[in-house]
Amino acid sequence: MRDFYNVIKELKKYLSRDKKIKVLDKDVADALEISQANFATLKSRNSMPYANILIFCQKEKLCAREIFFADL
Repeated sequence: MRDFYNVIKELKKYLSRDKKIKVLDKDVADALEISQANFATLKSRNSMPYANILIFCQKEKLCAREIFFADL
């Protein structure tokens, strides 16, 4: 299973698909529907917002396995 930073990296990669822009932490926080301050706190504590990520995956019809697990 990926750690917090690699999960966020995968989310950023997904959010930047087909675009040549850099996705910032605030963009990930917006996508997960959490405040930037809350995201920063979670990041500093290395605490995964599982529920928010699963809801995001459901809305985007994205397989959560692609986000949480490295290719096996």
